[in-house]
Amino acid sequence: MMTARSTSTVTSTVTVNAAFFQEIKEVHQELYALLDQVRQYCRLPSPSAGNGRELIGVVAELRDQLALHFALEEAYGYFEDPVFVAPRLSELAGSLRDEHRVLYLELSELVDLVERLNYRGRLAGSWARVRGRFTQFDDQLQAHEARENELILQAYEDDLGVGD
Repeated sequence: MMTARSTSTVTSTVTVNAAFFQEIKEVHQELYALLDQVRQYCRLPSPSAGNGRELIGVVAELRDQLALHFALEEAYGYFEDPVFVAPRLSELAGSLRDEHRVLYLELSELVDLVERLNYRGRLAGSWARVRGRFTQFDDQLQAHEARENELILQAYEDDLGVGD
């Protein structure tokens, strides 16, 4: 005789605390200042001998600020298992939160690359590669931040009852 087994599936939803999320983005001016510094380095045709160590310091500090930025967003901007959440916002919020790891790892790999190239005296010769990797990371981060801002607006609209 066969017995029926009951299985349950636990699903998790993610929602957005739009007020905290917006505040986190406004407070992280240091992150954006560091991004601008690295962009300025990338405008150089080639780094000078002394710029390598400076660049490593700035990119490493950028990585650390990005980690803090993402940690604050995840701690205060995103929440798991809310009482009520719009499925479309939950899916988008979960997807955006998952991008944090990918973006952080990409920047960490860039820091490692710059350190290795500088240590071996090959930074100037590989400058186009470094600039390309940073530009690609920067584009991905800017697109990610824009999608988070859209999510904030959608969450505000849902809270206020505006829109469709």
